[in-house]
Order: sequence, then C-alpha cells, then structure tokens
Amino acid sequence: MSDFQNKAQDLFVYTQTMRRDFHKHPELGFQEVRTAGIVANEMRELGLETTTGIAGTGVVSLLEGGKPGPVLLLRFDMDALPIDEETGAEYASTTPNTMHACGHDGHVAIGLTVAKMLNEVRDDLAGTVKFVFQPAEEGVIGQKGMGGAEQMMDEGVLSNPKVDYALSLHLWNSKPLGWLGIGTGPQMAGAEYFKITVYGKGAHAAMPQASVDPILAASQIVNALQGVVARNVDPLKPAVITVASIQGGEAFNIIPQKVEMTGTIRTFDPDVRETVVQRFEEIVKNTASAMGSTVDLELKRISPAVINEKNITESVQATARMLYPETEIDSGNYLTMGAEDMAFMMEKVPGCYFFLGSANPDKGLDYDHHHPKFDFDEAVLPRAAALMAAAAADILK
Repeated sequence: MSDFQNKAQDLFVYTQTMRRDFHKHPELGFQEVRTAGIVANEMRELGLETTTGIAGTGVVSLLEGGKPGPVLLLRFDMDALPIDEETGAEYASTTPNTMHACGHDGHVAIGLTVAKMLNEVRDDLAGTVKFVFQPAEEGVIGQKGMGGAEQMMDEGVLSNPKVDYALSLHLWNSKPLGWLGIGTGPQMAGAEYFKITVYGKGAHAAMPQASVDPILAASQIVNALQGVVARNVDPLKPAVITVASIQGGEAFNIIPQKVEMTGTIRTFDPDVRETVVQRFEEIVKNTASAMGSTVDLELKRISPAVINEKNITESVQATARMLYPETEIDSGNYLTMGAEDMAFMMEKVPGCYFFLGSANPDKGLDYDHHHPKFDFDEAVLPRAAALMAAAAADILK
C-alpha cells in the first residue's frame, strides 16, 4: 500500500502539470479533441492498446495483467462547463465561457497517473484494467440523443473484453481535504430533464380579458409542483423538483403567446421516482388546462441513481483503511442530489463510485462545483491516484 502512496507522491509534479494543462485548455462535452489526443498519446507511450473516437472523443486503453482474471473498468470524465472562470489562477482557462468547474481536469490527470502506477505492477495483476476516458458527463446530449456514458456503452465500451467490475471517483469540494466518502447503496440521485411549453393567447397588456395568459398559467404550475415533494413523497425519502429557467415574453406591454420552462427531477428510490413523475405530469397538464392553456411536456431521463454494489465497495473501503488508517471513512451517511451518468454503466456492471474531499478554506479553495471560482487543493491528487490504483490492484489480486 505504501508503495502506491509513495509512487503517487513521486508522480505529483506530473499529475499537477497535466491537471493544470487540462484546466488551462478546457473543452465542452463531445468537443474534448485536444484532451483526448493528449490522453491517447500518454497511454500509448505506456505501451497500452488504445482506441480513440468512441462516442466521438472517448478514449479506451487496455492494461493486461500478468495473470488471467476479471476485467475492471476505471472511468474518468473529461468535459468542462460553459462558465467564464473567475479564479484568477495562473492556470486559469484561456477559452472564453469554458471552464473546468467540476474537477474533471483532475480526474483525467488522476487517470493518467493511475495508468503509470498500475503499468509498473502489471505482472502482479490477475486480470485486465480497462481505462475509460469519457466525454460529456455534464448532461450534454450528442447527435445520437445520448450523453457520454450512454453513447460509449452504445458503442461497446462494456464489451471486447466484457467488463466485470467498475470503479470511478469524484474530487468533492463540498467536503474538506482528507475526507473520504465510500458507501454502499445509493450515492447520487437519478435525474430527469424536463421542458414545459405553456401555450396561451397573446394580447395587449391593457386588455388582459382578451388573452389566455401563459405566464399566469406557468406561475401556477411552478407553485403547484412544490406540493409534489411536500405532500406525495415520504419525508424520509429524498426528492427534488427544480424549475431552473422560465422564458416568456419580449415586451413590457404584451401578454405573450407561450412560456417555456426547464428543470430537473431528482430521486434515489425507483418507487419515489415513479410517484414523482406521475404527479408531475398530472399537475403540469391539469393546471394548464384549468388556466385555459395547453401544454407540451418533454421529459427525458438524464441518469439513474448511482448505486454502489456491496462487495466491490467493501473492497474499496478495506483498501482505503489500509492506505489511510488515520482517516475516518464516511461509509453510509453521505448522499448528494447531484446526478452522474456513470450510473448507466453501474446499472449493468457492479461497481463503486467514491468521493475524496478536496476543499481547503484556508487557501480560498472552497467554492462549490459549477461556481466560476471553483478550484480544489491539489494535495488531493496523489491521495486520489493512490487510492484508485491500490483499490484496482486489490480487486485484481
């Protein structure tokens, strides 16, 4: 175990350099051409069989151990967000309205570092490591109508060779440096995207009686939706409905023809999801009808809930205890309503998705994910690389 810690520390300059380069040159989902090119070159330099162009910009590399055994998938997401960076860091984004505001630059750098470490001990591994560098985790839909994980699966990432287990991680600025979240069962929420278009009848603002006001109808829908979680869901089972955007009207004195609203529904429990979606549809349609409006509703599943399999998770927990005996592992109390498309892969393959605290308030590195000033303490990089490498090696003993 200490070998992985020491090696990760020895490789810190490499990991940090790669992370800062990715951070300085961020790319949005399905546009990670430069990032994918660097990843492919690094993996090929290790002598790993590497395939590019999966889901457009995805990269897959195979590291075969010295002995036969299962196939373990390690997934690292590559995409940035459409945000103008405000960190002022020397490695800040040079691309307007594009920023690594979620830590994926760190994930890619960690993945490359893990590949270096496992490649050195490949003769001791009983099985194969499949490194998957994924595009478009941040809810971006590609030409096939899928996000990055779904499209990579559609193009065969879980086969050839067939994957038996999976691991993934996330640097987590909601928790301080040193914290580890490795729990069994649900970890991140499943999410649905919705778009509601409310149609009315436009009129002059001075003659509201001649209109069917879609703004009023939309307002009633937003208010009514708050009752779904409050009154239709067990208060001990989390659920969230968020109307995140409302667009309607272009002039101060004209009642518009239509209003568009978008947002998300987030749940953990499949039965809760079914209840919330059913009530959501009923309230949207019936409220619009009661206000004299008509409505179009688009509802699309972004991802299922991330659910960690017991045996694989307990293996990662045991590795973490050996690697960091001074750290108390949060092994069951932490949940986040954030969504993650790794859940699609983990529906098909037993796996573990774990978190490493990366915030450091003393350095001003405690802005949360998707904030223009998001940045993390880079001391987490060797901790994460060592844990991922050691966890993989333990699974492929």
